[in-house]
Amino acid sequence: MADIGKRNTLGIVRESSPGLYLDGGELGEILLPGRYIPRDLAPGDRLDVFVYLDSEDRLVATTETPHVMVGEFAALKVVSVNPRIGAFLDWGLPKDLLLPFREQDGHVRIGQRVVVAVYLDPKSNRLVATMRLNRHLSRNPPAYATGQQVNLLITEKTPLGYNAVIENSHRGLLYHSNLGAPLEIGQTLKGFVRGISPAGKIDLSLDASGYKRVASLRDQIVEALKANGGRLTFDDSSSPESIRETFGASKKAFKQALGALYKERRIQFLNPGIEILEPTKSPPARR
Repeated sequence: MADIGKRNTLGIVRESSPGLYLDGGELGEILLPGRYIPRDLAPGDRLDVFVYLDSEDRLVATTETPHVMVGEFAALKVVSVNPRIGAFLDWGLPKDLLLPFREQDGHVRIGQRVVVAVYLDPKSNRLVATMRLNRHLSRNPPAYATGQQVNLLITEKTPLGYNAVIENSHRGLLYHSNLGAPLEIGQTLKGFVRGISPAGKIDLSLDASGYKRVASLRDQIVEALKANGGRLTFDDSSSPESIRETFGASKKAFKQALGALYKERRIQFLNPGIEILEPTKSPPARR
């Protein structure tokens, strides 16, 4: 049986003027409009499609992939507001995604990016967005390993730091004290699990911990040096924002990596900037 709001691999039942009808199992035949039919389609092919209700509440399929599917979280832009039912969000498909008033957390406006989860309304079979994220997070104990790299979606700023949804599943916290620069609500980025408390609370970091972090960043810096003729304008006085944008690391981690490379006699400081050293050459002492 096909799942509404998710990608499905479905067989072709028949062809008609509007397009292809696919086998949706208990949902019946599902129309794939002609504009989505692949040109290289061969007899017996099964199609990977996303299934949802169109603007006329008909069950349809598309080969396009929306920005978010059922059970996932994303930051979406508000494109219109209906004073009777709620806001509509751009999620990458012709029919905008409804964010009902009852699912909003405060007033939303056109042009605003809001962090939402998507669920299937069991009564109408319509896909609905909600800003009430907690009830859509997993209640299972987190099984992440310390130091594991994870995908993060920043959802909220708090006095302690930033809350983030981890892998469309759990909530974690990035502490202000571990960040080199502010983050944006709705931002997606890679992070690492620092630890999990007995109560299941997850502490996050944007850097891998300890030697593994420094070693990985060291290699990244050396590769960047080689790709840029042996010199970079970056050094330990560079801004946290520029370091984060280029190397995906905090300034603290970047300085640790530079220090390790300097001790290994692999770089020298140019003030400003750094330069890669030949294996036999020693860096001059820093002043």
